Amino acid sequence: QLQASGGGLVQAGGSLRLSCVVSGSISNFYRMGWYRQAPGNQRELVATITRRGDRQIYVNSVRGRFSISRSSAENTIYLQMNNLKPEDTAVYYCKGQENTYASPNDYWGQGTLVTVSS
Repeated sequence: QLQASGGGLVQAGGSLRLSCVVSGSISNFYRMGWYRQAPGNQRELVATITRRGDRQIYVNSVRGRFSISRSSAENTIYLQMNNLKPEDTAVYYCKGQENTYASPNDYWGQGTLVTVSS
């Protein structure tokens, strides 16, 4: 359903753009977002965006550096990551939420690894 890509190895201060392609219609999801999980840590929310793109939420640690966007024409959401820091190193997952609330039935992509070297 969701195919994430765009991860890689980058030096601190660099940029990456993640993509998450939806099989089907992106409009089926009320909210989509990016989450990440670093080794030994729990998965955490990074950023979310609503269906119309009018509401975006960011975790404090990425606000001002990351930007989430969506393209209905491409059935894709993006995460533009600038000024990357070593602490951004993690596996990044995209998620699609059909309802206004999170549910065990939410859809997850397979994850893409981002590694930021110091």
